[in-house]
Amino acid sequence: MRTRSFIWTTALFVAAVVLGGVLLDVVGGQEPDATDVGFTTAAAPAASAFEATAQGMGLTVETHEVEQAAIDQQLRDGDLDLVVTSVDPTFEVSVHDSVGPTVEPVLTAFAQQLALASAVTELGGDPADVSGQIASAQAQVTALEPEPERDGAQIVAGYIAGILLFISLMTAGQLVAQGVVEEKSSRVVELLLASVRPAQLMAGKVLGIGVVGLLQVALVVGAGAGTATALGLLDTSSLDIGTTALWALVWFVVGFAMYALVLGALGALVSRQEDVGSVIGPVTTLMIIPYVLGISILPWDPTNQLATWLSFVPFCSPMLMPIRVALGAAETWEALLALGLSIAVIPVLVWLAGRIYSGAILHSGSRMKIRDALRRA
Repeated sequence: MRTRSFIWTTALFVAAVVLGGVLLDVVGGQEPDATDVGFTTAAAPAASAFEATAQGMGLTVETHEVEQAAIDQQLRDGDLDLVVTSVDPTFEVSVHDSVGPTVEPVLTAFAQQLALASAVTELGGDPADVSGQIASAQAQVTALEPEPERDGAQIVAGYIAGILLFISLMTAGQLVAQGVVEEKSSRVVELLLASVRPAQLMAGKVLGIGVVGLLQVALVVGAGAGTATALGLLDTSSLDIGTTALWALVWFVVGFAMYALVLGALGALVSRQEDVGSVIGPVTTLMIIPYVLGISILPWDPTNQLATWLSFVPFCSPMLMPIRVALGAAETWEALLALGLSIAVIPVLVWLAGRIYSGAILHSGSRMKIRDALRRA
């Protein structure tokens, strides 16, 4: 914890989460640029109806009454994006060069409304009444398997949870393996085993590094949750920040226990730091697969069957289930079931990793096979 690498890594993690929250607040708080639309005196009565049509189609407009003589100059200067010069008997619009792709659908819809209103008037009806009924009409959609509601905050939280847990578990797990090899290569382990049993030595290493890793994750998660709460980023979001943060910490503890036991046992099979990468390579690859699947698929397809099933599999659950929880795609019973399955595997790993570690920790020289370590335990 006193090393510069740990301090700087933790500080960078915290700074990234805080600055990310500030950036989201700045970007999310910016109102989209409005389209300035001018109306001549003759067309001005239709301005409010045009605004309603544009708003219904997702376009923000600001209307201004403009003198006929000033139309050309204001269009050239960019003060107005377009000017409605007539709505009766024809709908006429003036622009500087062309109608933008976001405005053209609005003009088409408004022209259709004007044509409909004219037809209703000719038939003796009330155009305003008909327009109100049309505006309120909508389809009633029934989904057989509705997707869980998600928003931007949930997607961001899912990404942060997945990336943070992957980096933290990978880093802390490798520290355990490297620490085991360092003790072997320096012969310190021979002195330590004169006072404690191999299982105690391995348990202390896993517990110590686990506490350090948990502290780092807790600082980052706390910084992210505090920033989101302070800036009001969750006011309009359905993200449950407390539940998401708690599950992230729980899954770090469980995931670290599984991976650290395996990596510590594998680290005992070699005697040089140069060989650590090759012996723990299969396990780190196992970590990468669910991580990539989680951050590349789940945010956009949280009900993906492959990711859902793998989120219950031990060693994959710590990477996938926190993302599903953040996205609101996992029921409480699902998270508890996945947690129970992972916890049930830990006693088996304690026994197996302990035997491998005990049989290989005093071995020096070439890489030892797992079968030989179990035989010597």
